[in-house]
Amino acid sequence: MIHATAQIDPTAKIGANVSIGAYSVIGAEVEIGEGSVIGPHVVIEGPTRIGRDNRICQFASLGGAPQDKKFAGEHTELVIGDRNLIREFVTINRGTGDGGGITRIGNDNWLLAYVHVAHDCQIGNNTVFSNYSALAGHVEIGDFVIMSGFSGVHQFCKVGAHAFIGMGCLVGSDVPPFVMMANEQRGRPRGINSEGLKRRGFEAPRIAAIKRAYRTLYMAGLTLSDAREQLVTQAQDSEDVRAMLDFLDHSERALAR
Repeated sequence: MIHATAQIDPTAKIGANVSIGAYSVIGAEVEIGEGSVIGPHVVIEGPTRIGRDNRICQFASLGGAPQDKKFAGEHTELVIGDRNLIREFVTINRGTGDGGGITRIGNDNWLLAYVHVAHDCQIGNNTVFSNYSALAGHVEIGDFVIMSGFSGVHQFCKVGAHAFIGMGCLVGSDVPPFVMMANEQRGRPRGINSEGLKRRGFEAPRIAAIKRAYRTLYMAGLTLSDAREQLVTQAQDSEDVRAMLDFLDHSERALAR
């Protein structure tokens, strides 16, 4: 299941039933979990740890050195979970010494063609990155986030769980959970991702509570501190509003408003 033309470093650890295609290069300190499929012409540099049952398509480049002028060759890692689909020409860089040291991808994510994930990014589970979407360094992406084609997120920004980033949208601030961003040169909030929530089994009362919180935060004309006070009350009856409130309290950049 390993093509004769593939180059595999003697220190690499390859799990059972792993397939590696023609002309792929697996570097030192790379671990690939069982059942994973590595296509032709893939380059994986270490230290990189990849879980089981991943599919990595041709011409992807994983575990390369971070594109950061401060990087001085320190020992950093890329860690990828299980059952991820990584399509053609995706690039994912390792972390930096002063940024936590690890770029991390969770489980069951889809990274489509030409996606770029920069150093020290933290990506959750069940996300979709459409073609040409990109993350700058130190970005945090919550579970079930969808990044549409040609969208991008500025360094150090956070995008909360279940958010939707529209096509061509450039995000330069933190995006709360459930919020849908649309393009107007720079992305602006445009409601909640209600369709995505329905598909994931959210019932009408849950969605109504999220919509109410969105209206409080974005449509009531309140200052952020006044909106937060109202969200505290609403959070007493809604776990989802509590998640939004927790996101606000841990936001380190300006909030998208």
